[in-house]
Amino acid sequence: MIAGLDPAHGGPSYSVPRLCAELAAIGAQIRLFYVESPDGGGPGGSDPRDYELSGFAQSWASAPGVSGLRLSTGLDRALKAAAPAADLVHDHGIWLAPNLSAEAAARRAGKPFVCSPRGMLSAEALAYSRLRKRVVWALGQRSALARAACLHATSESEYADIRACGLGAPVAIIPNGVDVPPLSPRPAADGGLRTVLSLGRIHPKKGLESLLQAWARVEAGHPDWRLRIVGPAEAGHDRELAALAASLKLTRASVEGPVWGPDKAALYASTDIFAVPTRSENFGLPVAEALAAGVPAVCTTGAPWAELRSEGCGWWVEQGPDALAAALREGMSLPRETLAQMGRRGRELVMRRYGWRRIAEDMASLYAWLAAGGERPCCVRTD
Repeated sequence: MIAGLDPAHGGPSYSVPRLCAELAAIGAQIRLFYVESPDGGGPGGSDPRDYELSGFAQSWASAPGVSGLRLSTGLDRALKAAAPAADLVHDHGIWLAPNLSAEAAARRAGKPFVCSPRGMLSAEALAYSRLRKRVVWALGQRSALARAACLHATSESEYADIRACGLGAPVAIIPNGVDVPPLSPRPAADGGLRTVLSLGRIHPKKGLESLLQAWARVEAGHPDWRLRIVGPAEAGHDRELAALAASLKLTRASVEGPVWGPDKAALYASTDIFAVPTRSENFGLPVAEALAAGVPAVCTTGAPWAELRSEGCGWWVEQGPDALAAALREGMSLPRETLAQMGRRGRELVMRRYGWRRIAEDMASLYAWLAAGGERPCCVRTD
């Protein structure tokens, strides 16, 4: 169960359906429930072939103070009807009404409940809409998580966030997977300019102000480079970034709307360095996508990508403009072939460690253990 599949909702709108598809490919029977977006945004790239995808209309979608909770009476009824025949119920995300409905359906049916917080328990994430989250936590979110048979983290840092919230259930540490596309020939630089790209939700927790401030330190020294910030904006943050770029007098930095599908693949193919200045990520799917496309990345320690440094496929640096600027300056000074070699190492890393089949097999072993018992999977921690 996931509260929504609109691509603008971020990484889970890709990773959850893709996980379902791969689980189905190895023999699991999967039904994925979601709430349809009131603005018409659909499942995006979701392409169910071997699993069932069930969308439900949002109730009271225009009611002030209620619409943001993504309530759906149709989803509630469907979850209650489906849970008794399931082996377990797996919920992706927290804080919204459908997430609580999934736990309630599992509890009534006496089925194991698994929850993937999807980065929503980090200190940075908890700081946004703090009052609303405290209310939801007290009214049922904490007790729902406390009753989980297992929680799912996509990284060691997310495991630490879960434990910091006082939750003692077993935790399965299973990363997201990523598809590895065929390598496309690099197009000629647009207008002779090479590209630093930041792609993803344009949200305050993404640290994009720091990226613009870092760019202000390096732009003049690299006249053949440009910065593109691309993605769906939340709460007008794109306008705030554009105003900041103007105040910094940046001439080769742009804040742009989202791209999907083939346009997104073409954008990665035209990128020389990928930049992730985030304050907090449980996984950082865009980093994996960039590496899969053969693009080296600059990423802050807000995302769990120490492999960029250890595998020689990018830079993993402290948060803040100074560290970002130093990494960008170094990367933009390297020959094209050196960056291409780094990109190839990143692509090999993704193929080796983040292929979807391996991820699905680990998740299937977790499901089998919860449903039937036996030896605890090695991905599960109880400390």
